[in-house]
Amino acid sequence: MTALETQLSTHSRRFRAEIDPITLPQVQRAIPHGAVLLEWVHYRPFNPKAIKQEPRWSVPRYAVYLLKRQGAPVLVDLGDAEAIETRVAELLAAVRHPGGMQAVQLLAQALEQQLVQPLRAHLGPAQQLLLSPDGALNLLPFGVLQDAQGHSLAEQYELTYLTSGRDLLRPAAPARTSKPTLLVADPDFGPLKSSLGTAAVEQRRSVDFNRGALRFGPLAGTAQEAQALRALLKLKPSQVLTQGRATETALKKVHGPKILHLATHGFFLTDLPEDLHTSSRGAGLEPTQRPSAPQRENPLLRSGLALAGANQLRSGPDDDGILTALEVASLDLQGTELAVLSACETGVGDVHTGEGVYGLRRALVLAGVRTQVASLWKVDDAATTEFMVAYYGHVQAGLGRSAALRAVQRAMQQDPARTHPYYWAAFVVIGDPSPLPRAHAAATTTSGK
Repeated sequence: MTALETQLSTHSRRFRAEIDPITLPQVQRAIPHGAVLLEWVHYRPFNPKAIKQEPRWSVPRYAVYLLKRQGAPVLVDLGDAEAIETRVAELLAAVRHPGGMQAVQLLAQALEQQLVQPLRAHLGPAQQLLLSPDGALNLLPFGVLQDAQGHSLAEQYELTYLTSGRDLLRPAAPARTSKPTLLVADPDFGPLKSSLGTAAVEQRRSVDFNRGALRFGPLAGTAQEAQALRALLKLKPSQVLTQGRATETALKKVHGPKILHLATHGFFLTDLPEDLHTSSRGAGLEPTQRPSAPQRENPLLRSGLALAGANQLRSGPDDDGILTALEVASLDLQGTELAVLSACETGVGDVHTGEGVYGLRRALVLAGVRTQVASLWKVDDAATTEFMVAYYGHVQAGLGRSAALRAVQRAMQQDPARTHPYYWAAFVVIGDPSPLPRAHAAATTTSGK
């Protein structure tokens, strides 16, 4: 095994970066100026002096390590995990639907007191927070948290999510010739079954309804989004795949576009029994049709994206139109600087304590994407189009990938029609927060000439 790892390391910088040991000074040097890395941990205190029937392990708790470019790391214990996770669940339930702003504020302030206030004395003049959550905190929109004066964390800091501090040391992909941008939007999913009817599908980019037999209705906003982004980014027709061309097969043939934008239905199956046969890809089966299968299903089969032909599970000779996270992980996205998933729940998945989220978020990292923009809940269709057009405008202007998201969020917070976090807080940036390399940004704006 050691010989094999040595051989792979010789030929793959990415593999070498994943297995080589790293040191604290290496991570510190990679932290941007003005930033603080926050590594949350979910743990159970151990009592080595316990005797006889005394429990050796206490109830789970959360703690966080703070790391700056200079100085020793600081450890802060945050308290009982169950109490924190209960409030996280309550806040998520409150922000996933517009309305009840007062309840959102109370919950956001309570969580800020638990998760952020104990760190304030150590943050100093920091302007950017690099967030590496653990457990249920992976699904928390930290930008929503508010201090006692009602100022959200998104107002106070630029926020970026990481799997761990090791992400800061990921080597940049070698330059390669490829299309600078690929836009996949408004797929033709095919007709819905008459028993369902289109009324069953809300104009939100999610399909957590009828989980035993996933069906996907058209999203008018994605067509408008495609038109707006094509004009803004000056894309050639070959760089925009819509309707019948927005297929699973076409996406699998992609090789490292610098920017990949996917505007379609996303899904995450939270309550699917772990007895679904892998060939079904977690979609299109009625509960009575589920065959016997292994006891444990790969969590990367529980989330994915819908593409052309998904309603009939036919997309060309070999594909079914359901692109699972497992299939996303096998895409060739080495060299992709930015992947934007303009769909709902693309940032969620099965949460594994100490290992992060197993879903599209993890799959894109495995595929080679350097930075991704993903969502944590069902997204309003019209608001998403507005959000994405504004985001790309800021990226083109030279803002960092995280700074651009923050700029859009702050602008929407000032809009009376969009001030509820439901509209502006769903999307998060995961990975490299820096501006796109200028060659990439320039290529995006000149590709249509």
